[in-house]
Amino acid sequence: MEWIILLVFVIAIIAFVGFHVKIVNQSESYVIERLGTYRVTWTTGLHFLVPFIERIAKKISLKEHVVDFPPQPVITKDNVTMQIDTVVYFQVTDSKLYAYGVNNPMMAVENLTATTLRNLIGDLDLDGTLTSRDVINTQMRSILDEATDKWGIKVNRVEVKNILPPREIQDAMEKQMKAERERRESILRAEGEKKSQVLIAEGKKDATILEAEAFKERQIREAEGRQKAMILEAEGQAQAIREVQQATADGLTAMSHAEVNAGTVKIKELEALAKVANGKSTKLIIPSEIQKLTGLAASLKEVMGSDTPAE
Repeated sequence: MEWIILLVFVIAIIAFVGFHVKIVNQSESYVIERLGTYRVTWTTGLHFLVPFIERIAKKISLKEHVVDFPPQPVITKDNVTMQIDTVVYFQVTDSKLYAYGVNNPMMAVENLTATTLRNLIGDLDLDGTLTSRDVINTQMRSILDEATDKWGIKVNRVEVKNILPPREIQDAMEKQMKAERERRESILRAEGEKKSQVLIAEGKKDATILEAEAFKERQIREAEGRQKAMILEAEGQAQAIREVQQATADGLTAMSHAEVNAGTVKIKELEALAKVANGKSTKLIIPSEIQKLTGLAASLKEVMGSDTPAE
């Protein structure tokens, strides 16, 4: 029986000690109070909690928190009511301030985000709200980060998730967008037709210029060809004249060096006379030298006739 009591006592002591020995995990911190007063903040490691005197007031995660707040109704400068929801990224940097700076940190951040968003959107019109997301995000992050410093919170980023204008505004925007797209389409089509006509006209112009240049080039080549042909013909005629003159000169030179007797000259004269006589002339003028030669030929004929014996 005593052993049982001792065993129960040992187990109770171990349980009691184990209950008051704490291990703080990575990215966590414990806020410890002693007799209701803040004492210390435990970080990663092994810690011992004094029984009946100390207690863990709050366990805080040091990881980055992502909070998606529900849509908030806001009114723009031109009195358009829209629903805008935001996403806030924040991280606890001071566990003591986070535990004691505000009663409900999540609710405090949500309300601060809603009021800041309303203030910013109230200075913008509808078009400015739809096109200034980056400006809204930057201004909200700066304002929230400054306001939450005393709560031990650092706001890393704020994003406007959705902007939902009223249905009639959406319909009007869609019609406007459709009309704008149709206008752009008409402009693009007109510009395309204009460019097409310009290109066609330029093509015709270039073709006309090329045709004229080709005709001009052809005329120039034909003229050059005719000029070259005339030059070649003139050169041929000149060459022929030179050859005739050269042949005549060669003949005269040969005659001047040859021994030509009177008989040969006379025979040549007779041959020339025969050629002249073959013409259609009715009158024939015989030079005196040829007449003498004719008489000489008749005399020779008579002598040769007399010398021939009679049969």
